[in-house]
Amino acid sequence: MYTALRLQQKLKQELRQGTVEIVVVDPEPYMTYQPFLPEAAAGSISPRHVVVPLRRVLPHCHVVIGEVTAIDHDERKAVITTLAAEETGEGAIQVAYDELILAPGSISRTLPIPGLADVGIGFKTVEEAIGLRNHVLEQLDIASSTRNPEIRDAALTFVFVGGGYAGVEALAELEDMARYAVRYYHNVQPEDMKWILVEATDHILPEVGPELGRYAVRELRSRNIDVRLETRLESCENRVAVLSDGARFPNRTLVWTAGVKPHPILAAAKMPLNGHGRLKCTAALQVDGVAHAWSAGDAAAVPDLTADPPAEPDEPRVTCAPNAQHAVRQSRVLAENIVATLRGGPIENYAHKYSGSVASLGLHKGVAYVYGRKLKGYPAWFMHRAYHLSRMPTFNRKARVLAEWILAGLFKREIVSLGSLENPRGEFELAAGTGRHNEAS
Repeated sequence: MYTALRLQQKLKQELRQGTVEIVVVDPEPYMTYQPFLPEAAAGSISPRHVVVPLRRVLPHCHVVIGEVTAIDHDERKAVITTLAAEETGEGAIQVAYDELILAPGSISRTLPIPGLADVGIGFKTVEEAIGLRNHVLEQLDIASSTRNPEIRDAALTFVFVGGGYAGVEALAELEDMARYAVRYYHNVQPEDMKWILVEATDHILPEVGPELGRYAVRELRSRNIDVRLETRLESCENRVAVLSDGARFPNRTLVWTAGVKPHPILAAAKMPLNGHGRLKCTAALQVDGVAHAWSAGDAAAVPDLTADPPAEPDEPRVTCAPNAQHAVRQSRVLAENIVATLRGGPIENYAHKYSGSVASLGLHKGVAYVYGRKLKGYPAWFMHRAYHLSRMPTFNRKARVLAEWILAGLFKREIVSLGSLENPRGEFELAAGTGRHNEAS
């Protein structure tokens, strides 16, 4: 989306003349700003404000809502399955192209753990974030309305697997929200809840460094969050989380945030991949050895020109980390290089020295490592919000998010579960006599 946004700005004349067409293909009609998912899950931001509608911000592009299932780069054709094709049974469509940009991002990386596919909850999409919020509030309702101690304990046990950004921020924000919510439950206390973070390594939040990682662990543990380092999830069958240290936690909430992997379309494209399944790219963001193919973001293994060169000449150079900081900046260089290619100008290499990382640990709490400076607590939390607000695309979305933050500071949190959103026809089906509450005629 960022690349297309820049292209439509730089190619105004060509688009007006009809000599250039920009086609954007995505399964969803919006781009999700993932760093705001934890706040959306906690209710600090409305879900519709963490997504950017493609058709609105890309009015000069041809937006196709569908999924690319195959790419024939020799013939310069992409095979796309659209919603209409699924409905009519007409099959996929083929779209010809001159320049190909592969930027599908990444998907959740799962492991063959017994029971994970049945009970695990992901945290990569806005739907998963809102579904998790509704689920957590529903567990409080279940715990409040039962006298069965086993059901109550399982409902109040929340297990998060993965100590990276997604896991730590999601757990911290949701624990904050749940701690606030229980004040409205007469028979549930904050100390009744069990929040467990499971991390296979000996540290969390590696991007902010070991010192701030240790501070984050202390901060979470001070809130009675059970942080288990060097521990793995071995099974979650029958809703019982079994850990490698022997602990067993009956639960009704298991959130999986243990890493991501490249999108499967990269392998189907039959282009050179590195050992992690990402596209091998040059510093100019071209797919290595493949003409007219470009990539950026999580899908691309781009050499980090600001890092120290390898000790041995045969060793590959360190690649840029797959995060939003590099992805947004790469998109700008990528668009400029494509414009230069079309107009016969020189292309430039991508080089950006990593400026640091910020992470939220809940309302008014966070850690940040920015340009060598370490921040904790409120200053880090403020830096987290300021940085991500600045990176949110379009002034419209920036203003909406800022307005919601201001209103959240003036008024109390909205604590309501809208779990029925996941099955909107349920009530009508009951009324129509297909459910369990059939009315007598």
